[in-house]
Amino acid sequence: MGISREQSLDCFASDDLIGIGMEADAVRRRLHPEGVVTYGMSRVVDCGAKDILSEIQAAEDMGATGVVLAGGFQAVASVLSEVRQRFPKMWLQGLSTVEIAASGLPAPEAIAQLRQIGLDCIGGPVAEVPNDSWVSIHRAAHLTGMRTTARVVFGAGETASERLAGFEQIRLLQAETGGFDAVAPVSFHAAGGRELDETTAVEYLKTLAVARIYLDTIENVEADWTTQGLKVLQMGLRFGANDVGSVAVEQTKGATEEELRRVIRDAGFQPVQRELGYRAMLV
Repeated sequence: MGISREQSLDCFASDDLIGIGMEADAVRRRLHPEGVVTYGMSRVVDCGAKDILSEIQAAEDMGATGVVLAGGFQAVASVLSEVRQRFPKMWLQGLSTVEIAASGLPAPEAIAQLRQIGLDCIGGPVAEVPNDSWVSIHRAAHLTGMRTTARVVFGAGETASERLAGFEQIRLLQAETGGFDAVAPVSFHAAGGRELDETTAVEYLKTLAVARIYLDTIENVEADWTTQGLKVLQMGLRFGANDVGSVAVEQTKGATEEELRRVIRDAGFQPVQRELGYRAMLV
């Protein structure tokens, strides 16, 4: 099962970026020999919007197979049942572990309530740092049969050992529940001039590769284009990633679906759209 903690720390300390990438690529090829790279189509919808049903209908009309519901626990819970009834086939995702913890409910009770009224998956558009609360909420989700993505942020001043500690928590929970469909390492972006160095492309690719090698019991690894750009994304497909996350159907800046498909093809893979929850590939 993956490499050891010591081997992972050696990878973080190594200057052999290409060698680490080749090891990660070998794991990807073992798990995904078909040469396909997947992506989803979604839209973030504010649950406080006046006509949320019309917004979701517009997303569906534009090709979205899922929506990410934003606005906090109470806002999401208040509209979820109606949204599920109107859109029975739409993948409904929402709420970070921080928002669920802020609800004041025990994690199993909060997840069960959301699950009962129609939520398919927890997780907001922002990556988080794994901690005890994060683990307990993902565990509660997995125990209801809800599969999740470990979308984790790194590069905010932590050491390599601290970064790996987050991966260790993910690996232990996966061994316990098997509930993670994917892991998505996302580099910290210093918005507002925060005095932290931006994560370099080399550091991002190394972390992506270590995630793929160390977390080989999780089927999918998502490469992130939002903070590192399309060129680094393309390289990430040779550093263990087999998925490029989700494209917003209303995208007015950044990458479009066709741009991502071109990047995937230029890296030597076949681009295939998937449903947002990794349930199926769409031809």
